[in-house]
Amino acid sequence: REPDMNVISVLQRIAERPKTQDGQQVAPVAWSCNCLEEVCGACTMVINGKVRQACSALVDNLLKDQPGQIELRPMTKFPVVRDLVVDRSRMFQALQRVKAWVAVDTYYDMGPGPNQSRADQEGSYPLSQCMTCGCCMEACPQYTKVEVTKRSGETQEAFQSRKAATERNAFVGPAAMGQAMLFNANPTGARDADLRLEALTAQGGIQICGNAQNCVAVCPKEIPLTTAIAKAGRATTLYSLKKFFDR
Repeated sequence: REPDMNVISVLQRIAERPKTQDGQQVAPVAWSCNCLEEVCGACTMVINGKVRQACSALVDNLLKDQPGQIELRPMTKFPVVRDLVVDRSRMFQALQRVKAWVAVDTYYDMGPGPNQSRADQEGSYPLSQCMTCGCCMEACPQYTKVEVTKRSGETQEAFQSRKAATERNAFVGPAAMGQAMLFNANPTGARDADLRLEALTAQGGIQICGNAQNCVAVCPKEIPLTTAIAKAGRATTLYSLKKFFDR
């Protein structure tokens, strides 16, 4: 092996010569990767029992911790597409549910946006580093696997619609809650704050969180997820009370 090889390099070498130990030719292992800089989250997998990105997992370090072998497994909270590739669409569905973006459809009609203090910018920045990698969901005991299989004779369109409907009722997970707080803290994004809080109080929202704090322990970007979730808890409580008394 070469110095400074990472797990992606190993998988690439295997793909060049996909053979078993006894020399039998087999199909190459399938995996996902993109940036190779721990920015996109595409290569997240379970390596020696720990969820992390394969691009930043150095072979030398892994063998120091566990001599003799490196075990690669797909994440367990998402349906396996093939080998180490999982279907991460549920994570992106959750971002849609909490409207994790700043709407700009009427941006040019609004004039200059409101200013944001440096303190607020610095407070929001850690949340902006989320790459939707899935580590926090993999570690979360409340985030359980949702797998929808295609029925016999079902069209692809009908299957995707049924799958999306099922995912819309499942727990959004810690990453989506953190992103909801990120965009609610944005002066322009705050216009849709109530819509995000409504999503967090709906089925599969913040009420599912058990505050295990596994998410913050495994986050590769060290995002303060539990702090964000605590803020989300306060915000949703105030929102629910206001909604109740405004009826």
